[in-house]
Order: sequence, then structure tokens, then C-alpha cells
Amino acid sequence: MSTDEFLARFGAAGQRQPDPVAAAQKAMRNALPSRFYEHAAVLERDGLFHVALDGRVARTPARNPLAVASRPVAEALAAEWDAPSDRIDPARMPLTRLVNSALDGVADQHEAVRAEIVRYAGSDALCYRAGEPQELVALQDKIWEPIRREVEARIGARFILAQGIVFAEQPPTTLDAVARHVAAIPAPVALAGAHNVMTLTGSTLLMLALHFGLRDADAIWAAAHCDEDYQIGIWGQDEEAAERRAIRRTEYDAAVLLLRHG
Repeated sequence: MSTDEFLARFGAAGQRQPDPVAAAQKAMRNALPSRFYEHAAVLERDGLFHVALDGRVARTPARNPLAVASRPVAEALAAEWDAPSDRIDPARMPLTRLVNSALDGVADQHEAVRAEIVRYAGSDALCYRAGEPQELVALQDKIWEPIRREVEARIGARFILAQGIVFAEQPPTTLDAVARHVAAIPAPVALAGAHNVMTLTGSTLLMLALHFGLRDADAIWAAAHCDEDYQIGIWGQDEEAAERRAIRRTEYDAAVLLLRHG
């Protein structure tokens, strides 16, 4: 699930968010909105850090203040708005789009978001291993096994592994343990980040490893692309696939920032 699929699912009712690829294509046909402000900055007010455009507080599509509790997140938001351009291009503002969804949608649906993260753990990508070739089997074991074991140690529960596409039902006690830790992720901003890290990596385990500080963002991204990178090593890189991956990486970096500092 991309950032925009997440926005469509958990964004505020009636609010449509731009798909980055579709927005870029549309921009070829329709001019983007003109920039109506000179400077974006961070304004501290009432215990929150607001994005201010020429001193006026910016707002989300649902007219909520574009404000967060974290100065690093607010500064990154302001940097998106302050990027040198005479047009406002939402496709180049992944953090703004995700924070908009967090403030307009996740705030009222955080239990549904938490439940989906736990459901993902029931069929986590790290629990489904290749049976062959042996090089891929060894690579998955080298990269995924330490992460799985460290997360298991942190949550006090074990995951069942499977080979191929045969479904392996996870023990209720394991999912309950995941749910307890997911419940501790603050809503709505950090939770929105957690959900997007999970969907972009295909793994609740990888999201939890990042949340617990067991691995850095680059290591988690590499682990999520273990299979893909193995195939690239054999067949080479596809240019369009590389472009899509680069777009997903910008969305992932925005989600990581929210998970860590939201």
C-alpha cells in the first residue's frame, strides 16, 4: 500500500489525496497551483508546532491546523512547503500528504489503523520463506532471521514460519503481543507513520524492528527488498521499476520520520 492508498483508506471522508504518479501526469495537462506565499516557517503555539506560510497557519484539506507535537516533523513539513518552486506540487510533498491524512483521518480511526497493523502480522512477509534457490534461502536467513528473533525477544512471543505461499496461522498469543506494542504507538501522527512503514515494507515485524530501534531505516528498507534485490542481481535493474522504488523510498522516509518523531 502506497502513501496515497493509505490516504484513500484512512483520510477524512470526502477528501481526495493526490497519487504522486497520477499527479505528475495530470500536471502535464493542467498547470499546478501557483505559489501564493513567499516563505514557510515553523510557528510554536499552544504546545504545537504549526507550519506557517508568511506568518499565517497552514491548514489541512479538512481545515485542521497543519500542526504537530514534534519540532523535527514540523521543520520537515515547512521545508517541503519552502522548496524552491513557483508552483505547489503535492506529488513532491509526501510528508505533507501523510500528515494531512493523520490529522484529518487517523485521529478518528486510530483503532482501525492499529487493527490493520496487527492483521498484517498474521501474514507477515518475513514469515514466508523461499524453498529455493539455495542462494535466496541463505540470503533470507541471513537478513531476516536476526530481525525476526530480536523482535520476538522484545515482544515475548514467537512467529510461525512457512515455506512458499502456504498460509501459516500465527498463534493468538503472538498477535496479542503485537497488539500490545502497537497500542503504545502514539496516534495519530506516529501511528500513521507506523502504518505506512508497514505497508511499504510488507511487514509489521520490520516496522516494529524500526520502532524498537533494532535497525536503522536503511537496514529495514534493504531487508524489505531482499527478494527484489536478489532478482536484480540476476536479471539486472528495470528502469521503470527503479523509478517506482525511488518514489516509494521518499514515501518511506516520510513515514519513518513520523514513526520516530511523531
